[in-house]
Amino acid sequence: MTTSTLWIGFNLFILLMLALDLGVFHRSSKEVSVKDALLWTCVWVFMSFLFNTFVYYQFGQEKAFEFFTGYLIEKSLSVDNIFVIVLIFSYFKVPTEYQHKVLFWGILGALLLRVLFIFAGVDLIHRFHWLVYIFGGFLVFTGIKIVSQGEMKLDPQQNPVVKFTRKLFRVTPDFEKDKFFVRKNGLLWATPLFVVVVLIETTDLIFAVDSIPAILAISDDTFIVYTSNVFAILGLRSLYFALSGIEKYFVYLKYGLSIILVFVGVKMCIADWYKIPIEISLAFIILTLSMAVLASMVLGQTKKE
Repeated sequence: MTTSTLWIGFNLFILLMLALDLGVFHRSSKEVSVKDALLWTCVWVFMSFLFNTFVYYQFGQEKAFEFFTGYLIEKSLSVDNIFVIVLIFSYFKVPTEYQHKVLFWGILGALLLRVLFIFAGVDLIHRFHWLVYIFGGFLVFTGIKIVSQGEMKLDPQQNPVVKFTRKLFRVTPDFEKDKFFVRKNGLLWATPLFVVVVLIETTDLIFAVDSIPAILAISDDTFIVYTSNVFAILGLRSLYFALSGIEKYFVYLKYGLSIILVFVGVKMCIADWYKIPIEISLAFIILTLSMAVLASMVLGQTKKE
């Protein structure tokens, strides 16, 4: 199978799934139940594993390990992103029946932005090898910062992107059903729902600055980095609705993410002298995430008591 066939086939599949998602299964705005969210989460995870099997038979064991490790890193970092989205929706009081549409367009935009990030990142590393040390050092710094920054606070009204959006567009005081733009007295108005989409796009862009270098530490194969990232992001919406009510059970997850980012940053920096096997990287990431979730469930419950 040629490289161009792989790229075209994969992107057509993604477009088909997005069309089915918004055009068939979620045509009208409605509240997404936990049951539906869990079902769609399982569907995306299952398809990711199916694609990983395809990678194994098409490219071999090492590439399959790289895909799964990249997918796992992106998925775990996405959980942190979910909690920020919870804060944004809570702050703007976005009705639950509109949240799926916001996430759909927000994540679609995030996919396009990440494609640019991935291609630029891989190309830069191939052209300027010394950048791996910059990326690696940045990941170590980010990992330490996650632990030291304390409790996350959110004040969207002071966000420069929100301020710029409100200067650029007239914004209606209230939601206009699930519309992003409306016409009033012959004038075009943006709605608060559009402001929320812009803020979510910006937030994901910030998270991408961490996650893309982290996956580049695992693989420099553009196709593997791209596909693992896409599968992780496409499952983000359903994962949000499945986890949004139980974020308290992941209070120690940030420590696990911090350790993982420091680990992949060090792995990136020492790759010229010692290349940590991908199997060891995968085992370390799975163990770290498992310990973080277990600590959240056990120690978090102990604190409540």
